[in-house]
Amino acid sequence: MRKTKQRVARNIRRLGPWFHNIHLPSGHQTAPDHFLGDFPGSKWRQIQSHIPRDLKGWTCLDIGCNAGFYSYELARRGANVLGIDSDNHYLAQARWIAKEFHPKNAPRFEKMQIHDLSRLNQKFDLILFMGVFYHLRYPALALDTVSMLVQKLMVFQTLTMAGDEVFKPRPDYGLHERRFFDASGWPKMAFIEHAVAGDDTNWWVPNHSAVLAMLRSTGFRRIERVAHEIYFCRPEKRGTRKRGWDLNEWKAATGHARTRGSRHD
Repeated sequence: MRKTKQRVARNIRRLGPWFHNIHLPSGHQTAPDHFLGDFPGSKWRQIQSHIPRDLKGWTCLDIGCNAGFYSYELARRGANVLGIDSDNHYLAQARWIAKEFHPKNAPRFEKMQIHDLSRLNQKFDLILFMGVFYHLRYPALALDTVSMLVQKLMVFQTLTMAGDEVFKPRPDYGLHERRFFDASGWPKMAFIEHAVAGDDTNWWVPNHSAVLAMLRSTGFRRIERVAHEIYFCRPEKRGTRKRGWDLNEWKAATGHARTRGSRHD
């Protein structure tokens, strides 16, 4: 037992640094001194009661899985989980934990950019889209892509600007009515030219109203904010989309061949 614990400790050091503090069955933690506390366990505790306890038969996608904290939690509930990340360092961490501590129903981890999902011939019952949106240079494109893969539920989390106001716009505005765009609660995103918290991969920070508006325009209607900056989103029924987005534009942007038909409805 002592040798086993020493081996686990060596692997934790070898695979560091860690951004996910994962509590391992051996009693070790991967990042016990995390600057955000017990992260992302603190986030999981905010949403775990809203996700079905029994996920047997569910397919789940964890976007930006990092070391796989959420992937393991979903797998423990019986889900078939795919975790994706673009960072080999984090994927090595995730695969080590999956092999070492999850011999049954281990999540599968793949190196993938979020825009690669446009070529993934699979849909998912549950998608976790947490802590990724504000790092994306092309956020609306990614959100449209992800929306096409969701069958039951998407859990969406993003850094947001302060304020809970929601401006309810009219269906249309004249060209000279742009003053309304400055109204409190109008959907908007701040563009980050340099960095936030020393991280130059942060590009966009939406307000609460913009999160709701973008989710609706992407194809979600049943949207519930279950905790600060965390939204549960369920797709609308096919054919009920109020404002379609251009499928040909999406195909061109994601490298798909242009096809007939202009709207995604």
